[in-house]
Amino acid sequence: MHLRDLSRRRWLASLLALPGTPLLAAATRRRQLAGIEFDIIEPRPGPRRYLLIHGNEQTARDTLLARMPGRPGRALLVTGNTRHVPLRGLQLDPNRMFSRAGAQRNLHLLNPHVPASRISAALDWLDRRRPALLQPLLPPPGGLLIALHNNSSGYSVENEIAISHSVSLPTRGAPYDFILATHPADFDRLAASPFNVVLQHRPAGEDDGSLSRLCAARSIRYLNIEARLGHAEEQRAMLEWIEENLP
Repeated sequence: MHLRDLSRRRWLASLLALPGTPLLAAATRRRQLAGIEFDIIEPRPGPRRYLLIHGNEQTARDTLLARMPGRPGRALLVTGNTRHVPLRGLQLDPNRMFSRAGAQRNLHLLNPHVPASRISAALDWLDRRRPALLQPLLPPPGGLLIALHNNSSGYSVENEIAISHSVSLPTRGAPYDFILATHPADFDRLAASPFNVVLQHRPAGEDDGSLSRLCAARSIRYLNIEARLGHAEEQRAMLEWIEENLP
């Protein structure tokens, strides 16, 4: 196949994957869950769940949108293009909202001049609505939840090694692209892949309110596919390997 033909095929694939095109539009609905607006894509039923939780991680968004047309499973993509989301007039990192303790710390961090009573009221409000977010997000028993993230400020697999229970680092020289798993059987399979992988299946230390910690605590199969912002090929390769090799 000529490079020109390959480039054209990629261009066509990216065009068809845009959220406004018929392939995804018919399978997409917009909902507000726990005060946060999501596009929910479900081309056809399946046990896998996918998540984009940070709106400014465009490479992850593009990777997920390109993957979903016609596939079984459900994807939730936060709308907007910012990392933080509004919550009752405050700012919150949405990947710190999966526990009250984590959300509380993050709200104090991002809203330092707000009275504690107002933060407490926002936490009470979030506690009542968190189950409505988890219901469409968490997979059925035995299913797999895949979150896609991007990094751009020095965060890498090196930050996770000390707090992980097992690691496989075949490409440690490329530390910004890696997979975090919460289930030992998934880690064992991923350790045979060409990608950096860490296992964190027993929550320890401070509760940061992240989805990975919640899934580890509940023994839910969860993977975070982490890639440097702009590393589209690397993130796509990790997702494709997972789709082809994990049940």
